[in-house]
Amino acid sequence: MGRAFEFRKARKMKRWSAMSKAFTRIGKDIVMAVKEGGPDPDSNSRLRAVIQNAKSVNMPKDNIERAIKRASDKNQGDYKEVIFEGYAPHGIAILVETATDNNTRTVANVRSYFNKCDGSLGTSGSVVFMFDHTCNFKVKGDNLDLEELELELIDYGVEEIFEDTDEDADGNELTSVMIYAPFESFGKIQAYLEESNIEILSSGFERIPQVTKPLNTEQVADVEKLLEKLEEDDDVQNIYHTMQESAE
Repeated sequence: MGRAFEFRKARKMKRWSAMSKAFTRIGKDIVMAVKEGGPDPDSNSRLRAVIQNAKSVNMPKDNIERAIKRASDKNQGDYKEVIFEGYAPHGIAILVETATDNNTRTVANVRSYFNKCDGSLGTSGSVVFMFDHTCNFKVKGDNLDLEELELELIDYGVEEIFEDTDEDADGNELTSVMIYAPFESFGKIQAYLEESNIEILSSGFERIPQVTKPLNTEQVADVEKLLEKLEEDDDVQNIYHTMQESAE
């Protein structure tokens, strides 16, 4: 399997965020999607994708509808996507994606986390080149031929397709299919899957490190102190790093 498979496997074993944080993140995604393309998911592909993601984490329908209504209110502030780059201890590159309505606050907070944990906040472009910006789709795997699907999607830039398993609330194993491609392929792949009536369970973007660095137990603990502080911040949407993670 390729890097996307190993990356997903490792991240699944380490879930930083509680369900409430997932709802907060999706709520911001809804605001940004509605501000960009309007409140109608039929004509707003970004909003359609966010709604799929909301359903995938069992966000109640009422919550989704309220978030769309709030986002449509002219008095609702907008969120700006801001990326921070820096280094944790032991030379681990960190990339932090935020969605903020107060950039001054977010900059101050993120800088303080790096400083308190013996890291250093870098300048724009200092570590982003170490990560491949990818898009991904999780689709229903029923009656799908992976080889045939890969052949169909190869012209859209798809790099990896593989089966993925999760457990539902009752412990039953659920099988789906993951599709990974470059960031810029998102719209074309989304359109193909919808036109082909392949059910999209969730979709999104990830930054996969090109190279990871192994650390010993004490060093891992040093890096995780910073990751935990960043994760607790409400403005932080996603965190990526070059520390090698175990998938065991």
